[in-house]
Amino acid sequence: MAETLSKEYFVKVIEDLIPWIEDRKEYFTDLDSAIGDADHGINLSIGFREVASHLDEWKNENVATLYKNVGKALLDKVGGSAGPLYGSFFMKFGVPVKKKGPDEGVTDDEFVAMMDKAISIIQKRGKSTTGEKTMNDTLMPALDALKAAHAAGDDIKTAMGKAVEAGKAGLESTRNMVATKGRAMRLGERAVGHLDPGAASTAEMLEIFYKDMPDA
Repeated sequence: MAETLSKEYFVKVIEDLIPWIEDRKEYFTDLDSAIGDADHGINLSIGFREVASHLDEWKNENVATLYKNVGKALLDKVGGSAGPLYGSFFMKFGVPVKKKGPDEGVTDDEFVAMMDKAISIIQKRGKSTTGEKTMNDTLMPALDALKAAHAAGDDIKTAMGKAVEAGKAGLESTRNMVATKGRAMRLGERAVGHLDPGAASTAEMLEIFYKDMPDA
């Protein structure tokens, strides 16, 4: 299968995530103030500012090393549960293509494997699944939709579009959940009516992966 996603695509995703979190940090922090530590957006902003300060030097690396460096920066700079989870996502994302050269892109099959690797590690690290009011409520249905659409023969942008929609539905489902993980768990029924901030930020992150994809 030919490469459909260039090295430049993966660089652009990171370039677009940097201003995105600056624009949305107050929204995510507001969500977190209702059921958590009120720092989700602020923490991600600190992490991606660190990424921005090194991105020019990392652009020359292959996709796997570029994303590993992004993950390490987030792991080092982002506090709370978001640091280890977002950091792990990016560190593992490029593992399936770690042997590629610095200018090589990836195939559709490889991209699905990358998302599988990155999202699976969040499930493992968080020891959580869907229905617990976490970012997994966005990521796991998105991954299932991506795999199903790819297996059915959709091009990668169409498949990722379906993943984004499934992720958004998963995000919305967190509004009526009682949390069983994290600080929101302490609130019990009082957390009902609020979106999970991690589920919200990951839904928008996946949308950037989708929007930056070239049309088939």
